[in-house]
Amino acid sequence: MEQQLLQILENCKNIRQLKQTHLQCLIYGLLQGKNFVLSKLITLSSELDSLDYSFKIFKKSQNPSRISYNTMIKCFIGKSHKATLLVYNQMKALKITPNGYTFSFLLRCFESFEALKDGMVIHGDVLKTGLGSNIFVQNVLLDFYAKCSGNLGFALRVFEEMLEKDVVSWNSMIGALMARGEIESAIGLFELMPERNVVTWNSVLSGLSKAGNMSLASSVFERMPERNEIVWNSMISGYLKVGNLEAARSIFNQMPQKTVVTWTALISGYVTIGDIKSARSVFDQMPVRNVVSWNAMIAGYVHSHMFDEAISVFHEMLIDGKYKPDQTTLVSVLSACSHLGSLEHGKWIHSYSKKNKLDLFVPLGNALIDMFAKCGDVENAKAVFEKMANKCIITWTSMVSGLAFNGQCKEALDLFDRMCLQKIKPDDIIFITVLSACTHGGLVEEGKRVFDQMVLQFDIKPRIEHYGCMVDLLGRAGRLEEAMSFIESMQLKPNDVIWAILLSSCLIHGKGDLLESIKQKIPDQEPSNPGYLMLLSNLSASKRQWADFSSFRVAMRQQGIEKIPGCSSIQVGNITHEFLARDTRHEQGKEIYCILFNLNRHLKVVFDSPMSCENFSNFTTGF
Repeated sequence: MEQQLLQILENCKNIRQLKQTHLQCLIYGLLQGKNFVLSKLITLSSELDSLDYSFKIFKKSQNPSRISYNTMIKCFIGKSHKATLLVYNQMKALKITPNGYTFSFLLRCFESFEALKDGMVIHGDVLKTGLGSNIFVQNVLLDFYAKCSGNLGFALRVFEEMLEKDVVSWNSMIGALMARGEIESAIGLFELMPERNVVTWNSVLSGLSKAGNMSLASSVFERMPERNEIVWNSMISGYLKVGNLEAARSIFNQMPQKTVVTWTALISGYVTIGDIKSARSVFDQMPVRNVVSWNAMIAGYVHSHMFDEAISVFHEMLIDGKYKPDQTTLVSVLSACSHLGSLEHGKWIHSYSKKNKLDLFVPLGNALIDMFAKCGDVENAKAVFEKMANKCIITWTSMVSGLAFNGQCKEALDLFDRMCLQKIKPDDIIFITVLSACTHGGLVEEGKRVFDQMVLQFDIKPRIEHYGCMVDLLGRAGRLEEAMSFIESMQLKPNDVIWAILLSSCLIHGKGDLLESIKQKIPDQEPSNPGYLMLLSNLSASKRQWADFSSFRVAMRQQGIEKIPGCSSIQVGNITHEFLARDTRHEQGKEIYCILFNLNRHLKVVFDSPMSCENFSNFTTGF
C-alpha cells in the first residue's frame, strides 16, 4: 500500500488530489516516521498548497524520522529561519542525530536570511557531532560564510583547515574572492588548483570580465581547454562593458555557435554606448529572436529617445507573433507613449494587458499611471492607481505628480497626506513633487507645512531642488522678502536656478529695487559660472539693457557657452510634431501662434493676478 500511495502522490497535480491522498494516508496509518510517505507528502504540500499545511502534517505525524525532519527543514529554505530553528531544536530534544543533509539544509536556510549567528551555532553542532571533517558539510560551511559574513575571514579559515579539498571547495573559495573584488588572491588560488573543471574556468573568466580586467580575462580565455557559451558571452559582455566594441565584435565573429543570448548581449552592449544604429543592424541579422531580444531593441530606442522607432519595433513584434510581449515590453513602450503624448497607443496597451490577463505588477502599474497622467487622462491614471494591490513609493510619486501636472494640485496634496496616514515613509523625491504641486497650486501655507514635515518629522535633509521649490512658492505668491530671507537661511549655497526663480518673481511683481540688489549679488557668487552668465544675459535682455546684454554674451562666447533652445513634442494621429522655442518652421505655425495669441488675450482679461493651476484648470474646462 505504501508503494501505491507513493505513486499516487507522484501523480498529484493539484491541492484537491493531494488532500484526497492525505486522507488515504491517515486511513491506512502510513504517516509514520519509518516510511517515505510522510516526507513525500510534506514536500508536495509545500509545493501545491502552503508551508502552513506542510507544517501541520509534520506536527500531527507520529514519531517522524530524521528524513522527515530533514524534509521539513528543507521546505523552510528561503521562507522562515525561525521555524527552521524550532524544528531543529525539537529534533535535538528528541535525541534524533542530525546528519550532513540536516546541516546542509539548515545552513542554506540561514544563508537566505543572512543569519550569521544562527549559522555559527550550527557550525558548533557540526563539530560536536563529528562531522567537522566531512568534506560535503565543510563545503556548505565555506559557502555559507562566504555569502553571509562581512568579510572572508571565516570562509578562508574553513578553507585552510580542510584536510581534504575537492574541486567544489576550490571553486567556492575562488568564486567568493572574485565576488569581493579580490582578483589577485582569486587568481593565486586558481593557479594552485590541482585540477580544474568547467565551473572553475567559467567562474574565473566571468569574474574578470565583470571586474573589467579584460587583459587577464583574455589570457585565461586563451588557456581554456574547451570553451562553452557562458565564457564566450562573458568575454563579449566584458569587452562591451569597457567600451571595446572592436574586440567584442571580434569575439562574437569567432564564436562557433551563437545563441540568442549572445546576439542579445551584443545588442544591449551597443545600446549602452549609444550606438543604436549598430544595435539595430545586429537585431536585423538575428536568425532567431526571443522576447528578451525584442525587449532589448525596444528599450534601446527608448533609451536613445527614439520613441517612434520604439513603437514601430513593438508593432513588428506583434506582427511577427512568435513571442507575446511581456510586462517588460509594455513598460518600455508605455515610456515611449508618455514622451510622445500618445494616449491612443497607451490606451491600446492598457487594453492589451487586460485582455491577456497580465497581472498589474508594480512596474507596469507605475508605467500606466505615468503614461495616462502625462497624456492628460487623469481619471484612468486614478483607476489604475486604485486597482493596484501593491504600491511602492514610486507609485505614489507618479500619482501625486500626475495630479499636479494636470492642475489638480489640492488633490495631489491630499493624496500625499493619505500616503503618510497609511504609514508609508516618503522619500526626498516625493517631497520635490509635493512642493512643486503646492507651488503651481498657490498653496503657500501648505507648502511651508510640507517642507517642515520633511525636515522635522521625516529627518530628510533638503536638497537644492527642495529649496528651489520653496523659493518659487514664495516668489509666485509675491512674498519676495520672505523668499530672500529663506535663501539666506539655506544650508546649501544657492545656485543659478535659485537666483533665476527669484529674479523672475521680481520681474513679475515689479520689484525693481530688489531686482537690482539681487543682480549685483550674482556676479559675486561665481563670476565665471556659465549658468549665472546665461541668467544675467537673459535678465539684461528682458529689461532692454542692451550694453549689459552684449557684455554678458561676449563673456559667454569666450567660454564656449551656447544656449540650447527648449523642445516639446506631441503626437496627433500617426504624426509626431516637434517644436523649439520661438519656432517658425511648422507648416501651421501661423495658425498656432494666432491661437496662442488669442488664449493669452483671454487670460489677461480673466485674471488680474498670476494664475494658480487650480484657476487655470477651471478656466480651460470652459473651452
